[in-house]
Amino acid sequence: MGIDVLNPIQWTCPGMDMKELKEEFGKNICFHGAIDNQNILPFGTPEDVRAEVHHCIDCLANDGTGYILAPCHNIQVNTPVENVIAMYDEAQRYGKMS
Repeated sequence: MGIDVLNPIQWTCPGMDMKELKEEFGKNICFHGAIDNQNILPFGTPEDVRAEVHHCIDCLANDGTGYILAPCHNIQVNTPVENVIAMYDEAQRYGKMS
């Protein structure tokens, strides 16, 4: 296709279903983003953020390849530091490839 990475993955938008994207394009491109930065990162609890990390990894890295975990866009100024830490901590903990 001429591209290696699709960024952003904003699964809350129409046409951006993570499972469908992975099924259709997952063998050809890497996905970048997907952590919801409009609701979950700024307004969720650290536990909500950790669940979002699991959700994104389970959908986009279910075959052990092709996903760079990150917010779907920039981290917003109103995002609690605890949620940013929870995102990266859980990514390191849950996202280990064997």
